[in-house]
Amino acid sequence: MKYKAVIFDLDGTLLDSMKVWEQVDRDFLLRRGLPFTRDYTEAVSAMSFGEASRYTVERFRLSETPEELIREWSAMVSEEYAHRIALKPGARECLRFLRARGIALGVATALSKDLYGPSLRNNGIYGLFGAFASVTETVRGKGFPDVYLLCAERLGVSPGSCLVFEDVLPGLRGAKAAGMDAVGVYDAGSGLSEEDARSVADGYVRSLAEVTEPEFFNRFL
Repeated sequence: MKYKAVIFDLDGTLLDSMKVWEQVDRDFLLRRGLPFTRDYTEAVSAMSFGEASRYTVERFRLSETPEELIREWSAMVSEEYAHRIALKPGARECLRFLRARGIALGVATALSKDLYGPSLRNNGIYGLFGAFASVTETVRGKGFPDVYLLCAERLGVSPGSCLVFEDVLPGLRGAKAAGMDAVGVYDAGSGLSEEDARSVADGYVRSLAEVTEPEFFNRFL
């Protein structure tokens, strides 16, 4: 096999959750009488809660602290992640396909463990992964290599032996900066175009179901 490990983002890649975050952004801003703009959602999509909260306080000149925003956001989404957010089409089959071929699986996410843990367990895939890494554990967010390198370290593999799946441009850039190959994944809520993805990544799929097809397998795996 070309790769010893495959590392997945969660929101918009494995989990069909981007629409939840867009609604959170809308509701959060509406409570404060602020207009919703898609560029705000795109800006915070690859950030950790800490980065996003500081950015939001500064951008909208809020009187609240970043810690207060984090608590509010967590309360707004915890039930969704624990009980309602589903896998994207083809995700489960993709994971099982890779595991059956002896490829280690990891997660590199902007989510905290109290959100991704219940969601992966609810969807029955938590046990498929050998390592988890969150930007809540690193200094910098998804636009940098830190979280991908941490995941590779926990998997016990070299960065060059990893393939990363991401649905946002900062994530693809961070994975490439880590010395890993990367594949862009289509998601209606992420705003990542195929053209932009291919300008950075080594490949692009509209669905994770494509990973099990001979064309993808023969090229990448």
